[in-house]
Amino acid sequence: MCRMSALAATALALSLATSPALAAKPDKAAPAAEAAPAPRKASPQERQQVAGLDPLARAAFWAREAGADPTDVEAGLQLSQALRQMGNYADAIIAAQQVAVVQPRNIEAKLEIARSHIGRGQGFYAIEPAREAQALAPRDWRIPSLLGVAYEQAQRSEEALAAHRLAVSLAPENPSAISNLALYYAAHGEAGQAEAMLRQAAAKPGAPMVVRQNLALVLGLQGRLDEAERLARQDLPPEAVANNMAWLRSATTTASAATTRSWEGVRKAQP
Repeated sequence: MCRMSALAATALALSLATSPALAAKPDKAAPAAEAAPAPRKASPQERQQVAGLDPLARAAFWAREAGADPTDVEAGLQLSQALRQMGNYADAIIAAQQVAVVQPRNIEAKLEIARSHIGRGQGFYAIEPAREAQALAPRDWRIPSLLGVAYEQAQRSEEALAAHRLAVSLAPENPSAISNLALYYAAHGEAGQAEAMLRQAAAKPGAPMVVRQNLALVLGLQGRLDEAERLARQDLPPEAVANNMAWLRSATTTASAATTRSWEGVRKAQP
């Protein structure tokens, strides 16, 4: 399990030969141990290059950076994100919490803590850090969108809907905000409304892949598997499409199963 402990420098023991001269002067100060050089931090260019690596490689890189300097906020946040993307939610929370110790008002640290709690299905514990972030940045649409997912996991549906609507009111053209509200409707049996909103979101310039895949999910759960498959193939490799379609065919056999599993996509939403 990855930990955020600092890289310890091993001190070199100096062998001091005893001599009559030294013995005659016990009050003479012994020479100080030679300090090991501090670990070298990566350059800005090296940090930029690591962005395209897979989560495991990024986690290793940023763990080294955070170990070299535990007060490095960027390293702590990037480490937390990489660990979360690997599914290592407990250590992701620890990494983000250490950033919060260095900068108690750091909004991104609070959001990373909330995302990791949501990622492991414990949205109740995401509510407090997300609310703290919201107090610091009340106009940031990401925060109520994340809170909407946390409230839903905590079975507080009215608050979840209000939070998602607030996010859309703050960013009415943002495809991710619209998509997260649409998934709320999908999870509560309003597939038609969810589909219309997801089509609107997918048509927005710069709509991320997840919006199209959410639309494919909603279409598939309505039994429109051919259209869902065409959408899935726009972004996913063949093996992933095959797995998703197999699940959708299984999920649509019972309405209850479809409703339950559809919310799993919302659970890991990342505003």
